[in-house]
Amino acid sequence: MSDTKPVALVTGGTGGVGRAVCEGLARQGFSVAFTYRNNTEKATETERVLTGLGSSPLCGNPDFSEPGEADAFVEEVVGARGRLDAVVHASGPYVDQRFVSTITTDRFRHHVEQELLAFFELVRATLPYLRETGGSLTAVSTMALRRYPARDALSSVPKGGIEALVKAVALEEGRYGVRANAVGPGVLADGMGVGLAATGDVPPEMRARVEQQIPLRRLGLGAEVAAMVCFLASDAASYVTGQTIDVDGGYGI
Repeated sequence: MSDTKPVALVTGGTGGVGRAVCEGLARQGFSVAFTYRNNTEKATETERVLTGLGSSPLCGNPDFSEPGEADAFVEEVVGARGRLDAVVHASGPYVDQRFVSTITTDRFRHHVEQELLAFFELVRATLPYLRETGGSLTAVSTMALRRYPARDALSSVPKGGIEALVKAVALEEGRYGVRANAVGPGVLADGMGVGLAATGDVPPEMRARVEQQIPLRRLGLGAEVAAMVCFLASDAASYVTGQTIDVDGGYGI
């Protein structure tokens, strides 16, 4: 039976941005399905929070770079909820900061598969259902494609492909009422920003220097990025498609 609520699928639903997206969409009245990578404890906690928000969540840990796993999870969601109205891609591996000259072929291939290929498989598997509902697709990308930092190729290069694919979907699928957009987070104080600080990839002095270059003079929060993602998934953004919106405190100016 079709769920009476609109249904959203969020990849990376336990991450700093992804979990805030799940909660925001639940508050907007979506029934939320989400994926996670390895942390079952975070997934259980996210399910608990979403249940408290009335979302009746569904979760799993498929590898979306594998076509069969992508198809199986999407079919599970639609089979359980009867429809699909919004898809948000907020997943991706931890990206250590490396100069291009030090990146191996295997490492580069891994990031392309886990980010760009996984996003393509998500798009391929969900488009038929988004056509049925005139739904939305939103990808969490990076503002680094507008203000490029050194040592960020493993993140930025695959996300450049993601943003190109978003535009292709917006152009080709608009006739079915499908909208596609991207959101580019700036430098964040939480989420992956915590990991980058902990490993020393982004040391405190670098973060302090970046803060002084941001017009708003502070780092961003995953919840602030999620607010834009949730807006783009809502009916309030019904005439917005093919856009990339950076949530970066003005850092890209």
